[in-house]
Amino acid sequence: MRRGGGCILMHMLSYEISPRELQEMLAAGGEKPVLLDVREPWEAEEARIEGSVLIPLGQIQSRAREELDPGARIVAICHHGQRSMSATAWLRDQGYERVQSLHGGIDAWAAEVDSSVPRYI
Repeated sequence: MRRGGGCILMHMLSYEISPRELQEMLAAGGEKPVLLDVREPWEAEEARIEGSVLIPLGQIQSRAREELDPGARIVAICHHGQRSMSATAWLRDQGYERVQSLHGGIDAWAAEVDSSVPRYI
């Protein structure tokens, strides 16, 4: 995109973030992402990443505008990554440009990053 003879480069975040990338982001100083858990309450009781905000996928459309900052860095989390990707796609369509889905979900997080997080079926 050109404006006034200059070139403006726009960097768009990928739709997914790996568990290791999220781990590094959480360990680094600076802005911490909002961890948006889109699973059902019973799932969050089974296993969760500390500090996550629970908004089940079925409630995203009715709660997002009230509870999520469109300018915030958000990482959506579910069990294996499908629901969080749906939430990410919907939020991006609504103007939340800094949202990503955790690739492989909390199951991958437990397997690759934090074995203290229980895995469930």
